[in-house]
Amino acid sequence: MCTSKITLRKFFKLLFQIYLYKMVIFLIFLAGGYETLSMVRVTKLLMPFWGFNSNFTSCFIGFYLLIPFLTVLVQNLKKRQHLSLVFLALLYYTLLGSIPKFDVKFNYITWFSILFLLASYMRLYPQRIFDKSRLWAWMTVSCVILAMGSVVFMQHYRMDRAFFFVSDSNRILAVAIAVSSFLWFKNMKMKQSKIINAIGGSTFGVLLIHANSDAMRTWLWKDTLDCVGHYNLSLLNLMLFSVGGVILIFLLCNVIDQARIHLIEKPVLSWMDKKVFNKNLPFQEKTNKYLYG
Repeated sequence: MCTSKITLRKFFKLLFQIYLYKMVIFLIFLAGGYETLSMVRVTKLLMPFWGFNSNFTSCFIGFYLLIPFLTVLVQNLKKRQHLSLVFLALLYYTLLGSIPKFDVKFNYITWFSILFLLASYMRLYPQRIFDKSRLWAWMTVSCVILAMGSVVFMQHYRMDRAFFFVSDSNRILAVAIAVSSFLWFKNMKMKQSKIINAIGGSTFGVLLIHANSDAMRTWLWKDTLDCVGHYNLSLLNLMLFSVGGVILIFLLCNVIDQARIHLIEKPVLSWMDKKVFNKNLPFQEKTNKYLYG
């Protein structure tokens, strides 16, 4: 994102995907009795975002609109300034935020912006250490084991919030695992794969489907999978049920999103290109000039 431009077409594509799933899934659950029709519910459906507290999709839209300004920022910072800014952001939100009882308030717009600063530094200023695949593989495994150990340790000593160090994306072990695994996979010598790219391109769609609303969560986890009803399974069966259920949901949602892309999104975007975007190039150029200078 730090080396590309956010265009009206890209923003329309994002909103179209979000609204399509919101409306279609709402109508399905309304017909099935899981949703009720009210002024508040309709208003929430029509709004592109409803609060920036913890809703991932709302925060992502808010962050998306900040990308042009963040891009101008990182492209005009000197290398040392950029690194200092990343250090301060991680100090405030990760190092201090990982101290129990040290209260750090933030929402995902803030955190996405910090991740943008961190990832853009890696992109704009390549370092030899970033390319050491074996190092980051060991770091990833070590951080995962350490994260699991922190949970076991805190549960053993009956401490509050046993999952504290991995309970949110800004915690130190969560950040360490994310950065290490990202650099590990970045350096893997892999051929371009259409299948992997397609699956990766639908992960946001998977989120929009399976975490669409409270009605979806009730239908999926409570009534269909009956997670609570499987709580007393043996450890092996519980692990198989949990992992198998997640994999099955991911694959089914991915198939649905791939169908949406080929059957709905591509024809709509093709029509919009001819009727709207290609006819308004001067306006789009002025918008980009205003945003990016």
